[in-house]
Amino acid sequence: MSDLSVPAYLFVIDHRGGRGLADPEVLETAVREAAAAAGADILTAEFALRPDASGPAGVAWLRNGRITAQCWAELEYAQFDLIIPGEGAAQRAADQLARSLLPDWAKVTAVPLNHLSHLPPD
Repeated sequence: MSDLSVPAYLFVIDHRGGRGLADPEVLETAVREAAAAAGADILTAEFALRPDASGPAGVAWLRNGRITAQCWAELEYAQFDLIIPGEGAAQRAADQLARSLLPDWAKVTAVPLNHLSHLPPD
């Protein structure tokens, strides 16, 4: 069971423009670098071009989370979901994705996952 005292966030990241939006190998390398920047261990990763050839997609399963990626090359758009527990870990991964892929514009939305203040009192 995970330690709920450790902060965890879902980061939803939007990138416009940048490099590697049509190349699954570039995308996988960027995700692997992001996981390393976060100090996360990758259990398995799989990236491929979608059947309609609109762009690559993939997932890296981490020991305690995941990074998913989807790109639409014709729209020059990429979207990432990161769940990486640990203080600042997801932010370090998001920063590394931006350094690797060099988007023209990026937006990061962080949603706390183990925020327990919504629970009713005992």
